[in-house]
Amino acid sequence: MELSNIKRVYLIGIGGIGMSGLARYFHHLGCVVCGYDKTSTELTSELHREGIPVIFSDSADWIPVSFQSPGEETLIIYTPAIPKDSVILNFFINQGFELFKRSQVLGIISKGMFTVAVAGTHGKTTTSTMIAHILKDSGMDCSAFLGGISSNYQSNVLYGKNNIVVVEADEYDRSFLTLHPDVAIITSMDADHLDIYGDHSHLTESFKLFASQIKPGGKLIHRKGLPLETGFTYAVEQEADAFALNIRIENGDFYFDFKNANKSITNIKLGIAGLHNIENAVAAIEACLLLSVSAEAIKSALGSFKGVKRRFEYILKSSDHIFIDDYAHHPEELKACIRSVKRLYPEKKLTTIFQPHLYTRTRDFADGFAEALDMVDELIILDIYPARELPIEGVTSDMILGKMKITNKRKLQKNEAIDTVRNEQPELLLTVGAGDIDQLVQPLKHALQDV
Repeated sequence: MELSNIKRVYLIGIGGIGMSGLARYFHHLGCVVCGYDKTSTELTSELHREGIPVIFSDSADWIPVSFQSPGEETLIIYTPAIPKDSVILNFFINQGFELFKRSQVLGIISKGMFTVAVAGTHGKTTTSTMIAHILKDSGMDCSAFLGGISSNYQSNVLYGKNNIVVVEADEYDRSFLTLHPDVAIITSMDADHLDIYGDHSHLTESFKLFASQIKPGGKLIHRKGLPLETGFTYAVEQEADAFALNIRIENGDFYFDFKNANKSITNIKLGIAGLHNIENAVAAIEACLLLSVSAEAIKSALGSFKGVKRRFEYILKSSDHIFIDDYAHHPEELKACIRSVKRLYPEKKLTTIFQPHLYTRTRDFADGFAEALDMVDELIILDIYPARELPIEGVTSDMILGKMKITNKRKLQKNEAIDTVRNEQPELLLTVGAGDIDQLVQPLKHALQDV
């Protein structure tokens, strides 16, 4: 496939965060772009407002005439989350189109560019967005494909005037093996996606393969303690090739110092909260120093970094209520998020609403979820968000509840959770999960304000 030939792009599953980024990218290039998704969301509404039509009926009748027959000017992209029996998916297959996964297209776009790829079972979205912001803010510039909506730029794709591209490298379905980066960062390799990998060892092997695909002369940066034999390590509050020290909270903001063998940067204010985000910042600083961004420019950019939507995002911050929303959907992510909330607000009672994501993940990590959620003061758990999966007998949210030690816990429906928040007015509220819990954020905000 030659990118320069592409005039028309159809995306099956256009509403996903990665797919919508590609839609915006090709639209920016002047291509005719349209697509299908199962449900309407704020993101699909934004695409429509930007001039990218989206349909929500899985019917070939709605596919434009210009997409009816194959040709080198037409590109069809699909996400593996689309069911194999999708009418639209099978229409393009039966018409003889060559279909490309999002990851393959990302590999083709980044080929020939100086690529900074950030991988990890968690931390990759914030770290890649941080790097992109530093490069933009410093004037060095870059293009970027991000796995979340940057709060600084209100988009998941950035367009640069140079040859540098920052890419979030997704381990799901081994997608990141289409990339051959100049600089690779691995933030974490915890067990996840065991429905794809079977066990942790296969996931680890996939990350090692990703690391082996770095271009000759390229650099690997990874969190200290990961099972990787080579590369440059980073950490917080412990010695590594690069590390953060003197971490403190002043007036609700996190500050830290950065140190590696060649450079010390003191008194860095991080524009977002969380010890885990300081760890992400250390990786981002190291990557940007490799790209010759000055210490002063890096320090300034981190101070103005507003984070990523649904990554430790403040929804309300008043004298009566603190409401934080986060995408955490793995036990380790939950622990990091909850620790950060409690470190910031040690005197406040923490009420948490959690929506488990996937039956397989709930089954595989029920003990870990219970351990993480036992760190909160009060828990409301919702039903499992199934995403691409069919139910598994015996696997429900009650699996997690039954393993927990705290007594202040209950399972509620979404509307009941909103009513409970309206009636009880928690002083510190945290919503966590990767499903459709984000649709509760505004109703919960209004419930806290409706007093």
